[in-house]
Amino acid sequence: MGKQWLLLVMNVWLFLPGAYARQTNGDIPHLRRQGRSAQMMVHNRPFLMLGGELGNSSASSLAYMQPIWPKLQQMHVNTLLTPVYWELMEPEEGRFDFSLTDSLVQSARQHNIKLVLLWFGSWKNSMSCYAPAWVKKNTRRFPRAKNEQGKSEEILSAFDKRNLEADQRAFTALLQHIRETDSREQTVIMVQVENEIGMLPNAREHTTAADALFKQDVPAELLRYLQQHKQELVPELKARWDAQGTPSKGNWETVFGKGLSTEEIFQAWHYARYANAVAEAGKKAYPLPMYVNAALPRPGKLPGEYPSAGPLPHLMDIWQAAATAIDVLSPDFYNPDFKYWNDLYVRKNNPLFIPEIRFEPADAAKVFYAIGHYGAMGFSPFSIESTDKPEEEPLGKSYNILQQLSPLILEHQGSDQMEGVLLDERTGSQEWKSGTYTLKISHDYTLGWSPAAKDTSWPQTGGIIIQTGEDEYIIAGTGLVVTFSVSDKSDIAGILQADEGIYVEGKWQPRRRMNGDQDHQGRHIRIPVGEWGIQRVKLYRYN
Repeated sequence: MGKQWLLLVMNVWLFLPGAYARQTNGDIPHLRRQGRSAQMMVHNRPFLMLGGELGNSSASSLAYMQPIWPKLQQMHVNTLLTPVYWELMEPEEGRFDFSLTDSLVQSARQHNIKLVLLWFGSWKNSMSCYAPAWVKKNTRRFPRAKNEQGKSEEILSAFDKRNLEADQRAFTALLQHIRETDSREQTVIMVQVENEIGMLPNAREHTTAADALFKQDVPAELLRYLQQHKQELVPELKARWDAQGTPSKGNWETVFGKGLSTEEIFQAWHYARYANAVAEAGKKAYPLPMYVNAALPRPGKLPGEYPSAGPLPHLMDIWQAAATAIDVLSPDFYNPDFKYWNDLYVRKNNPLFIPEIRFEPADAAKVFYAIGHYGAMGFSPFSIESTDKPEEEPLGKSYNILQQLSPLILEHQGSDQMEGVLLDERTGSQEWKSGTYTLKISHDYTLGWSPAAKDTSWPQTGGIIIQTGEDEYIIAGTGLVVTFSVSDKSDIAGILQADEGIYVEGKWQPRRRMNGDQDHQGRHIRIPVGEWGIQRVKLYRYN
């Protein structure tokens, strides 16, 4: 629509905030709970997000974006995570320019790709670098956070209502515009509120307002939450509260003790309230699913040495109590501890969505594990456009398989009939009991005679297994060897037949019958390292 002026009168859309919220208008994108998982619903049908996130500056240029769209299609990407820059959207206060967003939406439609909008508003990677110039330059009206020495940081204060109101107005205008221009097509399916919120270089702000609130009582709303969820609190928070005798009133240090951890809890509450107020304002205009993401800390770092107070796992209760309009808390991965952090993020019924992960070959294995084991709604490496050879990207080969399997995955998501594996030299195999069978899924190099099996470092491999019948399984992925046994040992499990094939529009099309050398004369199912495939396996029992 080009440039618009903010309309002060907005249409009010009723919504139910919180995790797994079903929107009152079921015709817009929303989240639906299925078993242990949550699913993105688009046009009232479940949708698996095989995503990629743009580098920070790519979406700021229409010309720069032109060659990116074919790359995404070559990698079988069906969802693009793209920034929306506050400074470009509202270059002058109250005057909005949606031309960049409109161009992205139109191009996405042409290439059959959905969009997740990343609101680069008050904070991006802790800093306020995407705030408009009229905000940055007027520090009296839009005050900054201060460190312990009283020095201002390049960070808008979370304790000033004027900062919040300016962000709310812009975010509401964006959501109103998307509702008016896209609610029928549903190209935009989800929104990230801010980006990697976190405080640096201290655990909390030291403005006059922040210091005063830190000395006051913990809000009654949070104290009620603690009492109501006493047995379900994450251990990290529960330990601090228990150590103080689980008080039902008092200031922050009375309730949680003295130290940086308490300062981080305090800051997290106020960051979450701020993000929640932004999300609530946006949802009144157009109640799309919304999430926040966190920069994960490195081992041994203290609050303030990492971006503190964001939606981190040890602060999950604080964020869920304070930000009920936020549907998902998400991790950004730039460390190798993939299983560890995912385990933390699926606590408290939090759906797993991985909006940002380092773009590297290992993603091709991790995506199978995230979707198969955790029931992740989606997966999205950062700077997806940076590849020069999209047709050769390992991730694209995995996305090709997952795209074919999407109907089966979405049907079995959240159930005991689907599992994912992630394997390397440290975790060479894992077992999965499914029905009357036990499957042992191993790294291809455990065979010994596989090429490079004697290397000290093995490439990560992964796969997804779906039980589709009493004696039938779909096995897909890369670098896997699968053997079968009867769980109660009453019989021997044999491979009746194994077919390699593809799915076309949800229908199985067998290619090669793999009995013989390919399944080692009935000993195992194998997909070698460096190869990707789908096999449909039927078992039988004998004694």
